[in-house]
Amino acid sequence: MEPRQAADHVEISALLAAYADTVTRRAWPELADLFEPDARVRVDTVTAPARQLTGPDELGEFIGGAVERFAFFELVVLNARISSGTGGDPDRACARVLINEIRQDHEGEWSSTYGVYQDEYRRGPSGWRFARRDYQSLARTGQFPPFPFPTG
Repeated sequence: MEPRQAADHVEISALLAAYADTVTRRAWPELADLFEPDARVRVDTVTAPARQLTGPDELGEFIGGAVERFAFFELVVLNARISSGTGGDPDRACARVLINEIRQDHEGEWSSTYGVYQDEYRRGPSGWRFARRDYQSLARTGQFPPFPFPTG
């Protein structure tokens, strides 16, 4: 790995950690520092129609509404395969990111979900930011069999 690629990997890993921290703390205004204003986000839970969102405000509103039912919610990045220099552009990167959501509802019931993000990032003056995120659920408590892994 070249030094620039290694630095990109560290910086994008820090972006992923910042996203997980922001969502876990439900600090929705902080998403503006992590996403391009026109970032496209697709959320496919498999059991409901996929949702298309644009920008950090719309994303924060959507996630905020989705996690209201949980007294405890933690987003954990399990693994990320990051490729920088996408399409020969040193300021573009992509990644496949595996995640786990650990949750407890207000009645005390614990549940867990697993999913995958297919991401695109852009580097700008303030560093790497999300340009696109495509999320798909892979498995969740009480759901068998697991959902198929997305192609592409």
